[in-house]
Amino acid sequence: MRVGHASLFLWSVITSRMPIRRFFPLLAEQLYRTGVLSLLITVLSGFFIGMVVSLQGFHTLQKFSAEQALGKLLALSVVRELGPVITALLFSGRAGSALTAEIGLMSTTDQLSAMRMLGVHPLWRVVAPRFWAGVIALPLLTIIFDVVAIYGGSLVGVDWLGVDTGAFWSGMKSVVHFGDDVVNGIIKSLVFAFLTLWIAVYQGYFCEPNAKGMSIATTKTVVYSALAILCFDFILTALIMGGW
Repeated sequence: MRVGHASLFLWSVITSRMPIRRFFPLLAEQLYRTGVLSLLITVLSGFFIGMVVSLQGFHTLQKFSAEQALGKLLALSVVRELGPVITALLFSGRAGSALTAEIGLMSTTDQLSAMRMLGVHPLWRVVAPRFWAGVIALPLLTIIFDVVAIYGGSLVGVDWLGVDTGAFWSGMKSVVHFGDDVVNGIIKSLVFAFLTLWIAVYQGYFCEPNAKGMSIATTKTVVYSALAILCFDFILTALIMGGW
């Protein structure tokens, strides 16, 4: 019952009629709130995760005398899995929970009801800009995460641990393919964005109009988003790898 209701809500958001001239300023504002304000945590997390992967990978590969393959390990790990998944988890915790709390507060303080009385539908005025801004922002944040993580890994692998620069970058270039790896990572991030924003706006729009309801809705957004991201990561990986 709840899944069907959420699906109808999502369909209403996607198909809602929007005055274009009034919609784009709202979209730009939400892109700043969901994307730009999530940039710092994405960059810092990507940098340190890249460093950790490079450090751990080096010591693991060293056991097999394969340290020169560090660039391959780092790039494939980040582009295929760590970039889309970790960025989506960070995004759901930072931007997704904020969207749920913001829309829930509007519902609690009767701002959404006031919009309806004035003839302004909350779906296109409040929900749709936040939904589409998140769908646009998350893939871009994923790309930034990938770049920063690879740079952080190169600092550890090349500058600190002494892996040959040519072997590091040429090995990465030889195994990472734009169509098979980069595009698939972006596709994953789009799916994660769609799921995360769907959960966030739905929980906020239909939360109980009190402080306890907002708290429960925000918690559900983070938990459900994390579970959906991890579940669909396995499904998408199986489809991409040809497991199904």
